Amino acid sequence: MAPVDPHSFTDSTHPFATHISLSLYLDFPSSTIHGTALLSFPNPYTGPLSLDARSLIVHSVIDPKSHTPLPFSLSVPDPIRGCHLTISLENNHDSVLVVFTTHPSASALQWLSPPQTFNKTYPLVYTQCQAIHARSVFPCQDTPAARVRYTARLNIPRQLSAVMAARHVEKRAPISGEGSFLSCGDQMWCAEGRAVEEFVMEQPVPPYLFAFAVGELGFREVGPRTRVYAEAAPAVLDSAAREFAGTEDMIRQGEKLFGPYEWERFDLLVLPPSFPYGGMENPRMVFLTPTVIKGDSSGAQVVAHELAHSWTGNLITNKTNEHFWLNEGFTTYAERRIVEVVQGEEKAVLNIGIGWRGLNEEMERFKDNMEFTKLKMNQEGVDPDDVYSQVPYEKGFQFLWRIERQVGRPAFDEFLKKYIATFKFQSIDTDTFLDFLKANIPGIEKDVDLVLWTEGTGIPPDAYEPVSSLYTQIVTLANEFNLGRMPREDEVADWRGQEWELYLENLPKSVEASQIIALDQRYRLSESKDYEVKVGFLQLAITAKCRDYYGEVEKTLKEVGRMKYLRPLYTALVQGNGKEEEKIFAKRVFAEARDCYHPIAQGVVESILSKHL
Repeated sequence: MAPVDPHSFTDSTHPFATHISLSLYLDFPSSTIHGTALLSFPNPYTGPLSLDARSLIVHSVIDPKSHTPLPFSLSVPDPIRGCHLTISLENNHDSVLVVFTTHPSASALQWLSPPQTFNKTYPLVYTQCQAIHARSVFPCQDTPAARVRYTARLNIPRQLSAVMAARHVEKRAPISGEGSFLSCGDQMWCAEGRAVEEFVMEQPVPPYLFAFAVGELGFREVGPRTRVYAEAAPAVLDSAAREFAGTEDMIRQGEKLFGPYEWERFDLLVLPPSFPYGGMENPRMVFLTPTVIKGDSSGAQVVAHELAHSWTGNLITNKTNEHFWLNEGFTTYAERRIVEVVQGEEKAVLNIGIGWRGLNEEMERFKDNMEFTKLKMNQEGVDPDDVYSQVPYEKGFQFLWRIERQVGRPAFDEFLKKYIATFKFQSIDTDTFLDFLKANIPGIEKDVDLVLWTEGTGIPPDAYEPVSSLYTQIVTLANEFNLGRMPREDEVADWRGQEWELYLENLPKSVEASQIIALDQRYRLSESKDYEVKVGFLQLAITAKCRDYYGEVEKTLKEVGRMKYLRPLYTALVQGNGKEEEKIFAKRVFAEARDCYHPIAQGVVESILSKHL
């Protein structure tokens, strides 16, 4: 074995598939997919082939030309990587067909029953394949080092619609013979009431960017390149369309800063509240949580981040999750540049300030394992979902901001455009970036300690807390709260979600319950429609053991599945001494809410509870 990635069985001595053709029959009653994956290689190959699979039933592996079976074996499951699927290719194969069925608890898939959807009429299913969950949908070389083009045929109930992070070709009736290799057979493929939706992805993407959703979906046009999709309910679609009306302006600003937009369309899909992330940058079709619809267009910041991924992450990708900062640090930097142009410098500075607080909190979270405060980290034997944090985002941003301050913005902008043009559609590591940086900004290593920034733990001394009059005012008001001074109405009259979020993040952790109640009585933060504000407030209430708000904590944990909210609330409930009542409460709420969370979120909450219970 010559592994390319600590999270994959992919072997560097084996050929990488350059194209995958998928046929997927979605069986809603059993929450499974019957599928075939035709993997094509650039040249004929003889020998073993290693693929990743998680909780997949592999029925057979077939030579697509002769239709003869090929020998294969499936290892016992590794707790992080899943199963090693080894196929023996005996004489010059340039393709291989794998016949498989997914498990009802596949880690990438969430199957929602009709009562869990907005209209409560039809079921819905969606994928979340980052970081290493594509292998639970189909067998593949599930590493970002392996970029692949693909086509997909999704066989679904006719009354439903499918969307994909790929170009839609057509919706049509099933054709006899298409399902002949599937474990469900051609009869089910061509059954009454079924339809096939075809898609093609012509650009090579890492497997974690494979994405689809199927349900009762509708859309609104919001720009020449953008539709907003969501469950087909006017209330959801109209509010989403209003929130993201400025998307085309952001795309144009992105193109000015980083070069051409290479993905043709930039559509948005607002998923049900169980979606575990704020957004997922699937190319052509960004997936979003409904919690970003705040009614004041501020949710567009998440869209700016996912848009920025169109250049940094999707176009240039980290080779493995150990270099995740190459995706997220660059994208956080790019997002703030877009926000600065579209929403103004003050908004960008608030954004940086919230990130600065978050970065400092992560240092506390990882104080017993500082490896995970590095940009270039060792993740051997580590589940990337367990160590997902703000470090690659915010420390990565700080590193790039430090270089910008050193060389000046015009020179750094020129460097960024050249970096993106040079490495587009490639997967690279930190050393490749540093070599390119040193070649294109000669002498940078004398002015900025590149090794300390990328391989050192903690926050380097030349990282930078942002400065602006509004930022300073908010932090000063937060510091004064400890002295018993609450902000006056005239001081917060213009505040929106971001200002309150920054204020709450800077409040001292030793706030008294009486202070919490007084703050809420004046400003009703526990009732905020902005979850960043509400969750920030509820965290403080839990820390102060202010049990008046535990009903609101329970309601919040049951109505959203975004890990940005679940992680801090569950952690605040169970972390620390003398928390027996809170631990019982957390355990009960999770037991009741668990089925409404995506499998990734279920795993994260389970790891929090197992650590502290």
